[in-house]
Amino acid sequence: MGDLGRALCASAHVGWFDLSGNAHFGWPGLTIHIEGRPNRFVPRGRPSSAFAPKSARIARWLLSHPGASFFQRDVALATRMSQAFVSRIVRRLREASLVERDASGRVLVPQPQRLFEAWSEAYTIRDHRIVAGILPGRGGPESVKALSDGLREAGIRHAATGLAGAWLLAPHAKFRLATMYVDHGPSREVLAKLGFQEEERGANAWLVIPRDEGVFDGVTEKDGVPCAAPVQVLLDLKGHPERATEAAEALRPLVLAGSGS
Repeated sequence: MGDLGRALCASAHVGWFDLSGNAHFGWPGLTIHIEGRPNRFVPRGRPSSAFAPKSARIARWLLSHPGASFFQRDVALATRMSQAFVSRIVRRLREASLVERDASGRVLVPQPQRLFEAWSEAYTIRDHRIVAGILPGRGGPESVKALSDGLREAGIRHAATGLAGAWLLAPHAKFRLATMYVDHGPSREVLAKLGFQEEERGANAWLVIPRDEGVFDGVTEKDGVPCAAPVQVLLDLKGHPERATEAAEALRPLVLAGSGS
C-alpha cells in the first residue's frame, strides 16, 4: 500500500491491509495499525536502479521543479553528474513511463505523483546510516533548533527532515523525534557537547548519515534551521514513527500540488 492509497483510505474511512504485513483498521474502542514493513514486491530490473542513492538525484531535481522541463545537460549540471550517466537514468525512467520528452527534447514529468510513488516504493530512510540517541528535553521544535545550533557551531553540514522537516515546512501535530541529515558522523566530543547519548530505545533524535550527498540538494533555511527539500522530507516521513502519516498528509499538497492521482 503506497502513500497515496493510505491517504485515500484514510479520507474515506476505509480499513486496509497489504501483502507485506502493513495494515490499518479501526472500530469503536479498537485500532489496529501496523506500518514500516518493507515492500516484498518491489519490481526488479532496470527501472528500479533509477532510484539508487546517486541516481535519485534526478527524481529529486525534477520533483522539486514541478511543471518545468529541462535539457539533459541542464539536469546533469544541476545534479553534478555526467551527461552520459543522466542519459542512462532518464532512459530508464522513460521506459517505466515516469518521465517524457517534449518536442524540443526537454525532460518533463507528466504525473509527479507516479514518479514520487515509484521512488517511495524503492526507498526507506533506513537505507542510510542512522545514529539514534536521546537529547535533553522532550524533543519537538525546541530540540530541532538546539540540535541545529550545535551542529552549526561544530561546522557540520546538516538539514532537518522527516517529522522535523515537515514541521518547518507545514506545521502539523506535535512531534518528538528530531531527525537531521549530517554530512558526517559527529565526534564524541561534539555529541557530548550536544548532550546527545546514543541509545536506540526511547530515542528522540536521529542523526542520519546519507549514502549520497544529493539529500542536501534544495536545502532552504526555515526559522533559522536548514531544511531538506520538501520532496525529500515527504519521502523520509515514510520511515518515521509517531504521527508521520498525518504530517505527510499536511505536506503532500505542497510537494505534489496539481499532480493528480
